[in-house]
Parts: sequence; C-alpha cells; structure tokens
Amino acid sequence: MNKNEDKSSLTFTFRKASDNDISYLVALRKETMTPHLLTAGLVYTDEQHIERITEYFSDSYLICLEGQPIGLIKLAQTKTNWHIRQLQIACRMQGKGLGTKLLTLLQSKAQALNVSITLNVLFKNPALALYQRCGFKVIGENALEYQMRWRP
Repeated sequence: MNKNEDKSSLTFTFRKASDNDISYLVALRKETMTPHLLTAGLVYTDEQHIERITEYFSDSYLICLEGQPIGLIKLAQTKTNWHIRQLQIACRMQGKGLGTKLLTLLQSKAQALNVSITLNVLFKNPALALYQRCGFKVIGENALEYQMRWRP
C-alpha cells in the first residue's frame, strides 16, 4: 500500500489457518510479540511460541489483504461475547490504520449481534492505545496485562 492509497477502499479477507500456516504464524508471532514479551520480562522459545499458536487453533484466521496474509486473529465466539485471543498484524503493515479498520469491522458485526468483545493486552504493548481509541475499556488486570472490553 502506498502512502496516498485510501485505506477505506481496502478489503480484508479471512482464511481459516491450517497446519501449512504454522511457519508463517511462528515468524509473525516472533516479529510482532517478542519486543513486548521481552519488555514484560518473558522470553519464549520457538516451542513456546508454537504452543501459543496451536492453543485454540480452531479459532485462528489469517487476515489477508489483496490475497496476501498480513496477520492473524484468533477469535473465540459465544452468544454474548467474543474474545480476541490473539491479534497480530505484520510490522510492515502497522501504523497504516489497518488495526482500526479491522476492529471497526469486528465491532460492527458484534453490534449487529449485540455481543461484547473482550481481549487482554500486555501493559506496555503499544496496541493498548489502538484498543482505547476503538472504545475498549480496561475492566481488570493481572500481573502482566490489562483485561479490556468493548460493548455495543
């Protein structure tokens, strides 16, 4: 995407993650999460990254733009709440409004079904600002992260 391209014209597609995507997902997770994990004092081995990726793997969808994967969303869904287990956008695609567009799309669908969206975010992860801009509120915290909720 060049700097002058209209972000509103971009269309996400989603593809269910498969075992063939594991190597991409490991690279994506290491690229997007390692700095934030280190800031939180956590060092993950490749095996630990793979464990995190494969946990609730059936909830995993690649986020694609123009047919190419640019990230991952792992979304658990019940009748009253959706929980974003993981949301990662490739570093080269960050800062272009795509996270906002993705969350707005998700919120629109959740609002139509009258469901809340929850997520957890590490204390010093810059994504916290994105979630706050999109209307998520801190509802709790544990030793490492905030728990957040958006309600329609």
